[in-house]
Amino acid sequence: MRLGIFFGARRETVSYDDLTQHVRRAEADGFSHFWVPHLPTLGFDALTTLALVGRETTRIELGTAVVPVYSYHPLALAQHALTAQSASGGRLSLGIGLSHKPVVEDVMGLSYARPAGYMDEYLSVLRPLLSEGRVDFSGDVFKVNAQLHVQHSSPFPVLIAALAPRMLRLAGEQSDGTVTWMAGRQAIASHIAPRIGDAARAAGRPAPRICVGLPIAVTDDEVKGRETADQEFNRYGQLVNYRRMLDIEEVAGPADVAVVGNESQVEAQLRALADAGATDFLASIFPVGDDADASMTRTWNLLKALQGKI
Repeated sequence: MRLGIFFGARRETVSYDDLTQHVRRAEADGFSHFWVPHLPTLGFDALTTLALVGRETTRIELGTAVVPVYSYHPLALAQHALTAQSASGGRLSLGIGLSHKPVVEDVMGLSYARPAGYMDEYLSVLRPLLSEGRVDFSGDVFKVNAQLHVQHSSPFPVLIAALAPRMLRLAGEQSDGTVTWMAGRQAIASHIAPRIGDAARAAGRPAPRICVGLPIAVTDDEVKGRETADQEFNRYGQLVNYRRMLDIEEVAGPADVAVVGNESQVEAQLRALADAGATDFLASIFPVGDDADASMTRTWNLLKALQGKI
């Protein structure tokens, strides 16, 4: 299982310079990938951010976790993503998702009716634009006849935030994998990995990536660590899509699926995720205790030491 950093899921506010420092440090310390969300509270447009930091790094994979598709027409997203791929020298992984009904309807003022059908049509427009530079598609939502060429770009992985069965089938049939959030070991093993894997095999596609994002903290006080995780991430448990994953785990909230404990306990939990089917781990590091910097450095250093060993 490849280890990477997921920066911004705590909804922390940072400057562009601070974010760039984190990406540079992740690359220097040998992490495989670095991911950013697309959240108003983070402030930055995810693809623009990765295009910029891609100019200041050379090796590390740069991923979005995730761009909400209702915010972009698929033609606009294709052009935006191909530009980021060109700017980063071919290191983009595009994670996309539906977001959530309260965001789409109450914030954006759009309809969240038939979300899986919307994603199906969205992919029918997006994928040929990315792979062939042209599309001619007519559906219930989208009717697009367009060509697109971005110089010095190239194909890149497209991953779907998929949790429900139909979305997992779509991800297996039409994408390179999935990016999850708040899905623990049991949900990965019994629900996500089997469904997306079966769909990919039936479609004749390669084995999908299963990129698992979770909060993580190395601490000698696991009780305190989970109390902190509850304070930091409990809001995610109020969203229906994540609540379903937590119910599969039979747990009360996000704190129960967070990766928390001392070095040996955290390593064991990461190995369990890999055994469940995770191919990539997106580490959302959070601090425990009064010394936030020391706490987060301890977690970072363990992840750095475990590169290539899980």
